[in-house]
Amino acid sequence: EQVKVSKQNFLLGRGERLTDDIVIKGGGGPKEPPYTFGEARRRLSPMVSETSSRIDELPQAACPGDEAVISLTINPEYVAKSFFPHELMRDVGIEVIGSRPKKTVPEKRSRGREPSEVFTTELFARGRRAAIRNWSQQLPDWRSDRGSANALISIEEISAPVPHAKIKGSLPEQGRMALETVLHASELEFSMIQAFAAYLESQGIEADLGHSFFAKGLCFLELDAPVERADDIALFTGVRTLRQMPSLRILRPTVRSADIPTTDLELPTEGPVSEDVRVAIFDGGVPENHALTQWTSRLELPGMLPATEGFLSHGVGVTSAALFGHIDTKVPLPRPYANIDHYRVLDEAPGQDPHKLYEILGRIEGVLSSQEYDFINLSLGPCLPIEDDDVHAWTAVLDDRLSRVSTLAMIAVGNGGEGDSILGLDRVQVPSDCVNALAIGACDTPGKDWQRAPYSSKGPGRSPGLVKPDLVDFGGEFSRPFVVVAPDATPSLTTTGGTSFAAPSVLRLGTGIRAHFGSNLNHLAIRTLLVHTCEEGDQDHKENHKEIGWGRVARSLDDIILCDDDTVRVVYQGEISPAKYIRAAIPVPADPMSGMVTIKATICYKTQTDPHHPGNYTQAGLEVTFRPNDSKYSRNNQVHPNSASFFGSSLPGATEDELRRDAWKWENCLHAVQRKRGSSLINPCFDIHYNARLEGRNFAPPESLSYAMVVSIHAKGVADLYDQVVRQYATQIEPLRPVLEMPIRT
Repeated sequence: EQVKVSKQNFLLGRGERLTDDIVIKGGGGPKEPPYTFGEARRRLSPMVSETSSRIDELPQAACPGDEAVISLTINPEYVAKSFFPHELMRDVGIEVIGSRPKKTVPEKRSRGREPSEVFTTELFARGRRAAIRNWSQQLPDWRSDRGSANALISIEEISAPVPHAKIKGSLPEQGRMALETVLHASELEFSMIQAFAAYLESQGIEADLGHSFFAKGLCFLELDAPVERADDIALFTGVRTLRQMPSLRILRPTVRSADIPTTDLELPTEGPVSEDVRVAIFDGGVPENHALTQWTSRLELPGMLPATEGFLSHGVGVTSAALFGHIDTKVPLPRPYANIDHYRVLDEAPGQDPHKLYEILGRIEGVLSSQEYDFINLSLGPCLPIEDDDVHAWTAVLDDRLSRVSTLAMIAVGNGGEGDSILGLDRVQVPSDCVNALAIGACDTPGKDWQRAPYSSKGPGRSPGLVKPDLVDFGGEFSRPFVVVAPDATPSLTTTGGTSFAAPSVLRLGTGIRAHFGSNLNHLAIRTLLVHTCEEGDQDHKENHKEIGWGRVARSLDDIILCDDDTVRVVYQGEISPAKYIRAAIPVPADPMSGMVTIKATICYKTQTDPHHPGNYTQAGLEVTFRPNDSKYSRNNQVHPNSASFFGSSLPGATEDELRRDAWKWENCLHAVQRKRGSSLINPCFDIHYNARLEGRNFAPPESLSYAMVVSIHAKGVADLYDQVVRQYATQIEPLRPVLEMPIRT
């Protein structure tokens, strides 16, 4: 067979030069409310009265500063940020301190429609008990011309949170144990912890308070207490959630290891491809003088117990996967792309000491707050499937950190895929629900006809963050295990398996892109490229996205950075101001393209998060409108060309209700593929609008939002598409040439 030496069509960069600011006028018509003011007042008066009596019965110590927390459920037609009931809160003298998604059947819907069960928002508000007592006495006499009258109509239900409802999961009947307590408290409210301790003492509850973490409006606190007093602990008005402290995921590989007969394992002799890429792995450690220390710095944190054999074995396996991927015994080991800092964060066997969970998070957070890495890998975390109505300490702390740094994190989704799906025990595990990280699951083969490995935890994630895992990669299976360097002193191979090894394999691909392109591609562009170039798998499967996320990562670096002659792939790395619109042109040839054309687009951005408002978790949203043809207008007075759907309707796993609520506007990774007739694409573009919210309310932040977008056009009927586009847009976009020589493929 003759080998055709083709020219290398590199990925095109500087797509942001194809963008312009534009003005679009918005605004909907007036809203028809489900209730009249009179109906709302009549419905809510007895609820406020009952709520006031309930909180008045609480012991004084349970209400620090004589303040209590009450719950207000929003009518589902009023969940958009523009309907936030500000005036009502001010009028009554209460402030919203958190919220959570909640299913409800409203008593009425507007326009006479039949009520059905839908998701809405439950707000937690804090105020003085006297203010709520006043409200309950005065509400029956409120008039419809009051400033907060409209806001009253938006409330479906008002109640006092019941202690038992705050307890998550099942607790043993008796005995002292480590409990995880989530308090409504920001970092400025450290006194809340002291008030909680005083309350426990006043109730004769012997409790020890341990590590605590603050994340936005929440305080995560470790508590050692008698479990039979759980209801009394939860009576404290500042408690949002109480559960048994989860254990660390036991890092047992899912596939039994077997040594592979190797004559002598030959490790590469050169240093890494790039000395500039900074990578950190947080895991079980690497033994002293191990062969991998040629590319790996062993970093020990202060005050730790000695390493255990099992953890070292896991640490070496994860590091091996980050350096070499799954090792093919038939070919020489590839040269690593980057050096690795391996932080040992595990010492004692998990499960024996539940207090370790917060200690480990403290170690990771300590490193990340003191230095910035390009990439990090976490193949560990709590043994806890995610929940829709609560964000865990690990997720809250890591997402907050990742929103502020230029770091791409890979997090394994866990090996709970064979858990009970009715109870949600097979869902991705904390902290892989971070929206500012890539959650990685495992598939069962590196070859063709792949699918999710049975052990790999499934989606969906929370909304926003529905598509979790983001990606999958080979993680090993019983019949085909994952091959890594063994932990022994003499270089040899061993087999293993689990999402723990799929995550660093994806990290390796990311470091390869960074090593070759340097700072020309930032971490957001690399995240976007990894999603953009994935293989979608068997699309017949309706539940596909819950199994494999967007798909399996590309097989090689070439698949990501090189284009065929009939394809262009353009990277946009830009910024957009709040409430502004930009128009991003999609580069196509001047002459209409023949035949069918496939357009694929992916957009990612980092966002600050509100863990105390899980249903409104992301503070930033991008609304993207596709305009395929700049000469098509439906109406005479229309300012902008006709739009066509691109991302919204294709959000996988989204229910009708979520699409109706436009939940996808707040997803910080969007990816879709559309096929269009080439002749219908005339100067196509995406209009991108930046929406911002804070704790579910309208908000205009002072700073711009960084985003990365990758758009591909594939036209079988245009054999020289790449060359045509490069020539036509020569002054704007340009091929991204590697800062290093690309290795010649043999």
